Amino acid sequence: MFGWIRVSNLTDLSPSPSHRAWLRFRRNRLGFYSLVLFCALFVMSLFAELVCNDKPLLASYEGSWYVPMVQSLPETNFGGDFDTPTDFLDPFIQAQFAKPGNWAIYPLNPYHYDTLNYFAKAPNPAPPSAENWLGTDDRGRDVLARLLYGFRLSVLFALALTIFGTVLGVFTGAIQGFFGGVTDLSVQRFIEIWSAMPELYLLIIFSAVFDPSIGLLLILLGLFGWMGLSDYVRAEFLRNRQLDYVRSARALGLSNSQIIWRHVLPNSLTPVVTFLPFRMSAAILALTSLDFLGLGVPPGTPSLGELLAQGKNNIDAWWISISTFAVLVITLMLLTFMGDALRDALDPRKADQ
Repeated sequence: MFGWIRVSNLTDLSPSPSHRAWLRFRRNRLGFYSLVLFCALFVMSLFAELVCNDKPLLASYEGSWYVPMVQSLPETNFGGDFDTPTDFLDPFIQAQFAKPGNWAIYPLNPYHYDTLNYFAKAPNPAPPSAENWLGTDDRGRDVLARLLYGFRLSVLFALALTIFGTVLGVFTGAIQGFFGGVTDLSVQRFIEIWSAMPELYLLIIFSAVFDPSIGLLLILLGLFGWMGLSDYVRAEFLRNRQLDYVRSARALGLSNSQIIWRHVLPNSLTPVVTFLPFRMSAAILALTSLDFLGLGVPPGTPSLGELLAQGKNNIDAWWISISTFAVLVITLMLLTFMGDALRDALDPRKADQ
């Protein structure tokens, strides 16, 4: 009896395949630390309003407490003459808070992505200084703030586009590979025709007809970004549907949807998971390229591509091009290292390592 208990405990303590894959991913230090750094940067960008904002996080004026970051406060609340929204970077307002008993806690970088620095000492675009750590663009907006908000927009857009394309690609590839025959041939001919559509021309046409928006861009890019992934899922389903466990499930009377969802799909997701970081890289590059060409997000939206276009138009403002290029390269390198580590961790040839 004791021997049985000992063997049973050893069996229960053996790591699962997913846990072994995670351990192999952890052993790849470059990929693991890239994941940690990328997640840290992304989380910081999600709270960009706490890092880069032209409104104080908390303020006290003549015994009254305010949270300007979430409140719209008129200037008259702080000794001003006009009933207009308060400009907390105005030297008069800052002098009011410098009086005894009054104080304000500003973010680390006291500029929002659309804040115009009217009090800059140098003409715009201004080089890096103590006020603007990475300088300003050609309109006097803080480059650091626009980089942080642009990074958040790029990653969120890439996540949304990756999820949309992955769901559509997995669904299409699963239908093709599982049913095969006429269904597979019909969908494959449709994919061949659809992939021949001039994607860039369609983007130009739609951007001329409709107002530019993130939603429109997401839909247009998502309609073309699923076809490459569907080929891998189709190949996995064509292989797995012939295996014994699928035949056993059919013999037990399970429906096609149950076999796909419970049995074939979980065993066909390895290429899907492996390609996720690379698909995010492609999505970030696509958004940056379209913004650089003026076909992406609406004007005024913080974007890495828009900053690159400003750097091209202002060659002397080297800080715009270099900082934007550095953020873009670091982001893509982190995603590439993560993808390489994930591919090695899910490699079946390394399953016993």
